[in-house]
Amino acid sequence: MLKESDSHHIKKLYDNEQVRKYLGGTVNEESFKQRFHEMIHSPNKEHYWTIFNKSSQEFVGMVFLDTYHDGIHTEIGYQFLPQFWGRGIAREVINKVLHYGIHTMQLDKVVAETQSQNKASCKLLLSVGMRLEKKIQRFGNEQSVFAILGS
Repeated sequence: MLKESDSHHIKKLYDNEQVRKYLGGTVNEESFKQRFHEMIHSPNKEHYWTIFNKSSQEFVGMVFLDTYHDGIHTEIGYQFLPQFWGRGIAREVINKVLHYGIHTMQLDKVVAETQSQNKASCKLLLSVGMRLEKKIQRFGNEQSVFAILGS
């Protein structure tokens, strides 16, 4: 679960231009504080996790399950630092979180939304068994909405 003490780790994600390329760009200090406050005080705060490398204990990124824009479904979201991209870490973490959402939380559906231009994220979501459900316009760009159904 995300804690106040995780702020400096999460800030690394929000300060990184590569991480934020398809997420609206990096944010200033005030915007970060507001977003972090929203995460810590989310009704789903227990479903925000910081991810650390098992062997080195380095901060890798974060993943969450929270209410989607439609107010109905649950969304999986994630950000990982670039030095950990391409190692299979994101796929492993997202698989485990989807399994938790579907089997432990007994969600009937989990969605993910990413910019269609973010080919790596689209490929990652397909690789964990999510299917492209639709494309929409949001935040001034085409977004791909993926979904996986519970059993």
